[in-house]
Amino acid sequence: MFSHMTIGTRDLARAVVFYDRVLAPLGIERLPGKYPSWASWQRPGEAPKLWVGLPFNKLPAHQGNGWMAAFCASSRKAVDQAYAAAIAAGAQDEGAPGLRPNFAPNYYGAYVRDLDGNKIHFVCRGE
Repeated sequence: MFSHMTIGTRDLARAVVFYDRVLAPLGIERLPGKYPSWASWQRPGEAPKLWVGLPFNKLPAHQGNGWMAAFCASSRKAVDQAYAAAIAAGAQDEGAPGLRPNFAPNYYGAYVRDLDGNKIHFVCRGE
């Protein structure tokens, strides 16, 4: 249903280091730079799905309340690893890895806030 998502940042170099570390356990890798103020990530063989960069309107980036980017993980272990990588990279805890049976019986997820305060979610819907 979605083409891609964009997340604003106030510091692109810092955001690139953060997302490289956090998305690696999910099999998501950064593409070579195409634009000087944006970076993009994808799973091999897919089009870029995540773009992080400086807002085009030149105003400061800020997170929206109620907005969240959720990334699929292939396993619960990958959720745990992405969460640990995020915390080690300076993210703020918003919900440690665990089952969320109120969403679905096998819904396993974790939540963090990135270095710009954007809410990020890692989820595995299998056992």
